[in-house]
Amino acid sequence: MRARTLILFLVAILLAGGTAMLVRSWLAQQRTVEAEAAPMPPPPVQKSVLVARSAIPRGQILKPTDLAWQTWPDGGLDRAYIQKGAKTIEDFAGWVARDPFGPGEPITESKVVAPGSRGFLAAVLSPGMRAVSVPVSNTSGISGFVLPGDQVDILITHSLADNSSGKADAKHHTAAETVLHDVRVIGIDQKLDNKGGEAVVAKTATLEVTPKQSEIIAVASEIGKLSLSLRSLTASPGETSAADSAAEAGSGTFTLDSEVSRLLPKPFTQKDNPGADVVTVLHGTGKSESTTESQPASRGL
Repeated sequence: MRARTLILFLVAILLAGGTAMLVRSWLAQQRTVEAEAAPMPPPPVQKSVLVARSAIPRGQILKPTDLAWQTWPDGGLDRAYIQKGAKTIEDFAGWVARDPFGPGEPITESKVVAPGSRGFLAAVLSPGMRAVSVPVSNTSGISGFVLPGDQVDILITHSLADNSSGKADAKHHTAAETVLHDVRVIGIDQKLDNKGGEAVVAKTATLEVTPKQSEIIAVASEIGKLSLSLRSLTASPGETSAADSAAEAGSGTFTLDSEVSRLLPKPFTQKDNPGADVVTVLHGTGKSESTTESQPASRGL
């Protein structure tokens, strides 16, 4: 009797253990199926802030190539940082750095100045420089392609009276002359018409010049028509630099109308006046002579 009871007890234990193992396996399989069917949790959102792509000195006019988006840890985010989605890089084109930025440093609106805002010119002007505005048109302003931060040459076009013959009815000729080299543009009033989506061509360009150059521009604007000539970002060897422009203000090259068209008579010719091709330049108590054959114009300023 005891042997039979013992056998039944062992069989019951085996059945209970097998049942427990089957239930445990079934539960594990169900958890695996539920885990596979459950949606994956979304990845953490990567936030990006606007930073300086390279070092930006104080007074630099910002261009889209100066800025970039960079991912930033949530723990280091500051309310003053400009996050991607709130604004675009193009929104800050033409702004001026009020303070210097290091490479990778976040841009904050408190350290930049928007065009037209109070303190814009004070932030963009270099020490000792002045701001002067000149009128421009669609042609003289290079069809709106001159933007803040560009370097330009300033040309003047005016009429000349040829009195070399001594006659009362003097012939008038047209001449173009470069009066300033490598001048920085700090402002342009070109805007985008939101209604029509067309650009409104600028009427005024603001330039950064020395006090002497501002006087030259003031006189040149009264003499004739001013035009801007956009310079390349890379200067060629021997080309006049900004420092040379400041030191040699008032010096440049000129072109007469007779050089453009052979049908026009050459002014100040030897035929009408033997000494007309010679220009005498006075320098204090001394003087020098040069010919008018397509050479750099020189003034005793």
